[in-house]
Amino acid sequence: MKDSHSRVVVITGGSKGIGRAVANRFAEENARLILVHYDADDSASLETLKQLSEKGVEAVSYRVDVSSFKAVEELFSEIYAKFEKIDVLVNNAGITRDALFMRMTEEAWDTVLNINLKSVFNCTQSVIRAMVKQRQGRIVNVSSVVGQIGNPGQANYSASKAGVMAFTKTIAKEVAPRGITVNAVAPGFILTEMTDILPDKVKNYFMQQIPFGRMGKPEEVADAIYWLCSEQSSYITGQIIHVNGGMYM
Repeated sequence: MKDSHSRVVVITGGSKGIGRAVANRFAEENARLILVHYDADDSASLETLKQLSEKGVEAVSYRVDVSSFKAVEELFSEIYAKFEKIDVLVNNAGITRDALFMRMTEEAWDTVLNINLKSVFNCTQSVIRAMVKQRQGRIVNVSSVVGQIGNPGQANYSASKAGVMAFTKTIAKEVAPRGITVNAVAPGFILTEMTDILPDKVKNYFMQQIPFGRMGKPEEVADAIYWLCSEQSSYITGQIIHVNGGMYM
């Protein structure tokens, strides 16, 4: 039986890392969760679903290429048919394809921009009309500190995350009169599968830039995202909340 009072939350990149932490944070309020991923296999999403099931939370997972407008449109049509509404959208899907710019291929540029930035357009387009109609909603986009400061070898990633910041501010201005908030979090160096595979030389470089002297936890980013979706932040929109241990101030 559907609980019409619990919030419906869609999280892209929801199978692991920050996405998994966000799902577990929303599970504390017994939200109904939709996890979207594009992993090569379902092992990570199944583990996340197991964690949520143990908490008694209703959760489903979809494997969808969020860079495809048509695929996203079909996904959200199915979500609305099943859950009837979406209260929160967390645009968290993201990848890296690092290389110095002189060696960066067109494919690496296009792939990162499509998944990191176009997916935010695709998913937001799929929820915004319904949120406007219901005159409420929370959208949180996951950017990155490098979208603010840049990073050698990440021209594509930095550009995509800077684009997420600008997109956030513009959409926030457009939909604020309808009671919808649109914000972004910009994580710094967070301990996830994405950063775990970095060479020690790169990790040591980043650690030297962090006043706290440690990597962040996915749960610390999830707390910021959850707060932006709470009533305590109802007068906050168009903001970029940096979660980086002082790496950028």
